Amino acid sequence: MGKALNEMTLEELWDLFPIFLIQHQEHWKEWYLEEESRIHNFLPLTDKIRIHHIGSTAINKIWAKPIIDILVEIPTNYSMKSIKEIFVENGYICMSEEKNRMDFNKGYTDEGFAEKVFHLHLRYLGDNNELYFRDYMNDHSDLAKQYEVMKLSLWKKFEHDRDSYTNAKGQFISECTEKAIKKYLNRY
Repeated sequence: MGKALNEMTLEELWDLFPIFLIQHQEHWKEWYLEEESRIHNFLPLTDKIRIHHIGSTAINKIWAKPIIDILVEIPTNYSMKSIKEIFVENGYICMSEEKNRMDFNKGYTDEGFAEKVFHLHLRYLGDNNELYFRDYMNDHSDLAKQYEVMKLSLWKKFEHDRDSYTNAKGQFISECTEKAIKKYLNRY
């Protein structure tokens, strides 16, 4: 038996969980909806919480990592730490924590990816620029195609370096997000 995930170095994790892209899959929306329903069942006061499908699997018809990104927005009077405990109790692994943000994974095993993999981003209400980017890409298929081409060009170069892959997309994402926020002012 190999190392447990929490014993692995970042490089070992990147080797076990490489970046790979596949054509858009219609079942990604279904996977999101199933997980959203599950989250609603275990989180308290779900009428005060907003849950969204974000990331490339939420952008129509582009290649993406087969990982469903979910944004969970909670009111500012909620305790992130107590919400963190609930996610951990329900199969999520907390991967990073900042003052007002937490990121979780589900579907990572000692042998590699499970069939369904989720990245969950816990934020306070209004910390949701990913929604603007998603909508802008879905409303501008030409830009979504440019984004897809960029991702495909970065895939093999950064197959085992998630941070560099993410950073290489940063300027494009920032520029499109700024335009989206202006266009969709106060949508969220």
